[in-house]
Amino acid sequence: MNYRIIPVTAFAQNCSLIWCEQTRLAALVDPGGDAEKIKQEVDASGLTLMQILLTHGHLDHVGAAAELAQHYGVPVIGPEKEDEFWLQGLPAQSRMFGLGDCEPLTPDRWLNEGDRISVGNVTLQVLHCPGHTPGHVVFFDEQSKLLISGDVIFKGGVGRSDFPRGDHSQLIDSIKRQLLPLGDDVTFIPGHGPLSTLGNERLHNPFLQDEMPVW
Repeated sequence: MNYRIIPVTAFAQNCSLIWCEQTRLAALVDPGGDAEKIKQEVDASGLTLMQILLTHGHLDHVGAAAELAQHYGVPVIGPEKEDEFWLQGLPAQSRMFGLGDCEPLTPDRWLNEGDRISVGNVTLQVLHCPGHTPGHVVFFDEQSKLLISGDVIFKGGVGRSDFPRGDHSQLIDSIKRQLLPLGDDVTFIPGHGPLSTLGNERLHNPFLQDEMPVW
């Protein structure tokens, strides 16, 4: 699987354009805003966009999804249905952060643990990783050892859990139970910040150690 990161919004969110090299079929993951910028990237790529994938329901990850889905005539897929309250609350989220009007969003398909998504000849595994939000999912391409992790894990950090229905213990459990077993050689694209590997985070991420450091 090939990818290109498109940083969007004032939150520097990593929207990912992913595609199958053989078929040139593509998907957008977490188009959080700056729809015109994303359109320019997609149109210049020569790829055929087939779908929009969402890891979770926060505004900075879904803000441009409806506009892009309508523009390209493609479905919005994900996250897991437990994040429905976040997607229905997009107007309140947009007012809170002063990011303009954003209508409630209902995806064309909710995702569940164990689902598979095809992007051309690429198969993405869907893993449910609650904690940052209750319906957060991640996408894993086993062949290329690439994980799109949303706001579950970052280089040197993990997602916030102080939002409604966030749960820090559940988040850490999701990482240790769902992500780390994928392998140390797996590279992940986080929702914000630089890429890292699961091996690096297993060894050095302070939130994943049995004893937290005293600062």
